[in-house]
Amino acid sequence: MFLLLLLCTCGLLLRGDAQERGTLWRGNDRSGRCQYTFSVASPVEASCPQAGGPEVESLKARLSLLEVLVSRLAGGDTGSPPGAGGRAQSELQEALNRAMGERNMLQGEKERLEQQLEGLQRRMEEMRRETEKLRSRPCPPQAPMVPPSPPLQDSGLMRPAGGSRQMSHLMTRPNRQGDSSSLRDPAWQHGSPGFQELKAEVTEVPAPDASVDNKGCGELVSVGEPVDHRRADSIEGKYGVWMQDPEAVSPYGPNMVWRIDTIGSDVRKMFGYDDMEQLSKGFPSKVLVLPEQVESTGAALYRGSLYYQRRLSRTIIRFDLASESIAARRELPHAGFHGQFPYSWGGYTDIDLSVDEQGLWAVYSTNKAKGAIIIAQLDANSLEVKKSWETKIRKNSVANSFIICGKLYTVASYTAPDTIINYVYDTETSQEKAIAIPFRNKHRYNSMIDYNLAQRKLFAWDNFHMVSYDLRLGRQQAN
Repeated sequence: MFLLLLLCTCGLLLRGDAQERGTLWRGNDRSGRCQYTFSVASPVEASCPQAGGPEVESLKARLSLLEVLVSRLAGGDTGSPPGAGGRAQSELQEALNRAMGERNMLQGEKERLEQQLEGLQRRMEEMRRETEKLRSRPCPPQAPMVPPSPPLQDSGLMRPAGGSRQMSHLMTRPNRQGDSSSLRDPAWQHGSPGFQELKAEVTEVPAPDASVDNKGCGELVSVGEPVDHRRADSIEGKYGVWMQDPEAVSPYGPNMVWRIDTIGSDVRKMFGYDDMEQLSKGFPSKVLVLPEQVESTGAALYRGSLYYQRRLSRTIIRFDLASESIAARRELPHAGFHGQFPYSWGGYTDIDLSVDEQGLWAVYSTNKAKGAIIIAQLDANSLEVKKSWETKIRKNSVANSFIICGKLYTVASYTAPDTIINYVYDTETSQEKAIAIPFRNKHRYNSMIDYNLAQRKLFAWDNFHMVSYDLRLGRQQAN
């Protein structure tokens, strides 16, 4: 009896000790459900031989859930549809590329604006220096008063009384080489000792009476506003020459208008139009192919023949329009060619041929003349030089020239919209002087100016456009 009581007491004691060491765990399993675990330590073994307990399993479950969430957020394959991660990365890369492109564009725009700002700052500094120079320059002496003269009107242009004094003021404006607004030939300010400086001299030329037909050979008084007749069809017509024959012969009448586009390495085509109206419509009635290539815009028509400079040479050719063959050819002695002594606009305008009341002329220069303009009167049949004159103005310092009644006139600028005819040389008296007759370059790139004796106008080729100018000549002075 005593032994049985002792065994029961030991069992109760052991049970109570085991209960004191019992433990309850709560955690999520791998599927996310709550799991409760109650463990009691063995009365015999001090520890469980398992590698881990419920805490480890719970941690593993939580780590598994975290891995699933991280995979979904990162766009991985675990727990997300197939291809979703690749699309997300592609979209992110595309957005990054767009952002980088916009950044580069903004950076380029910033650099461009900085360059413009620097350019404006330089221009402001130049203008400031120019202003300081003008302020420090002494005022010119006042010109003496001259008696008023009757106003001279022509084609909407009026010269006020005392015009000589105002023109003299214009001629004393500052000038720089290459300045399109210059009113004086740069050679007169920066010329070498071989060139004499010319004094500006503007003379009032008496205007003809309204009742008198203005067909004499007086000095040029004014040039009217340019009138457009046609625009060239292609880039070949940016520069060119157009003309009429003042003494036309069969088979072409006096109203025939001829045109040559002069851009290209093989300029040979010559287009003929029955009259000015057909020219404006663009309907040629004749196309001639010249046997030799044309150099630049210096061609002229006279007595049924085309006179022009052969390309890459100083040779002048007379091409007979009726027989469509070369009637004569001759080298212009010592003349520069192909860019040696052109006008200021360039274009290989070394030899410029003209026709006026006295016949055929050539304007050119030589090495001996050191670039000064030479005027030569040519025999219209043989092309021999009958007489020549050497002037004191450099050929490359003027934009262009033309001859009227044996007088050479030069134009100051080929791009300035409002320029002047700045120089005249009279071959009859060998006298020369500076003048200031207003002249307009309507389209701002005048590559050809010639006197048209048939209509007593100036014909010009201004930046694809064929234009003409009315003229007013003064009464011829008696010797």
